[in-house]
Amino acid sequence: MHTEVCPVEAVDDELRARLLACWTDVTNAGGSVGFVPPVTEDGLAPYLDAVIERVHQGRELIALLRVEGEVAGFAVLSLSVSPLRRHWATVLRVQVRPEWQGRGLGRVLVAGVHDIARARGLEFLHLTVRGGTGLEAFYADFGYREFGRMPGAIRVAPGDDRDELHLTCRL
Repeated sequence: MHTEVCPVEAVDDELRARLLACWTDVTNAGGSVGFVPPVTEDGLAPYLDAVIERVHQGRELIALLRVEGEVAGFAVLSLSVSPLRRHWATVLRVQVRPEWQGRGLGRVLVAGVHDIARARGLEFLHLTVRGGTGLEAFYADFGYREFGRMPGAIRVAPGDDRDELHLTCRL
């Protein structure tokens, strides 16, 4: 299986459609990528379009995971605009399409994000995970460590508030 993770600094209509379908499918399959199911493409489109605008402004880039040439997932690398934090970035929306999950592609994607970050001269990455998902153990394998949490910051349903865990990694 040929895989690649490459940085994307411009998004055309075809790629936008594939990213939107991915984000929708991952969310509806229960993925912890900013929303809770059910979602529609129309509902997510404004959020993706905001990401794309920041990509085109050079404030973010997309780490695109391809398997056999097809879009299999993506993550967003949000770059700091502060001159004091140019060595840091935040990783957002790490996701692999549901039909590709369970094959180690999440690890391929995160390793690719790290490669892209290093190539840009970044030294530290930050990300958050939703409490109760166990994702902190996944990221620990890449060197991420929890440095804080916001109790009850994420309301996934009435009466179901989750902590937001803040993780960081030195590259």
